[in-house]
Amino acid sequence: MAEVESFSLDHTKVKAPYVRLAGRKALAGGVVEKYDLRLAQPNREALPTASLHTLEHLLAGYLRDHLPGVIDLSPMGCRTGFYLVVEGPVGEEKVLEAFAQALRDVLAHEGEVPGASFKECGNYRDHDLLGAKAWAEKALKAGLRVQATVPLEAR
Repeated sequence: MAEVESFSLDHTKVKAPYVRLAGRKALAGGVVEKYDLRLAQPNREALPTASLHTLEHLLAGYLRDHLPGVIDLSPMGCRTGFYLVVEGPVGEEKVLEAFAQALRDVLAHEGEVPGASFKECGNYRDHDLLGAKAWAEKALKAGLRVQATVPLEAR
């Protein structure tokens, strides 16, 4: 099986909430970077699916408002955060600033969740705006930071 970057991260030594450069790949004409945007402490807490789903919808737009070159934002299966893929190089500090601003935008969001109708969403009933706002507030109050990659020790 191919090596997976996140499987070599020591999840016991990282401290959420954070932004972490999880990968960089040179392509013809540019660079693509993958960032780990972690909201919940691994193996101690997880976002409820409805809150995570709503954050995905909101951050997909708000991050693009503050960070050019966003390719994709995807929730982690462990429900502790998101992967952000961008045209790079961008840098962790710039991603951190954009993530913090996007979380502030989530807190200020009023009205419907974008893209959350039957026609626009594959699970339109599974949203929780209040829960999404609570996780955004929790991360901002705790203080986002840049997290270095902590690899697993050799076995």
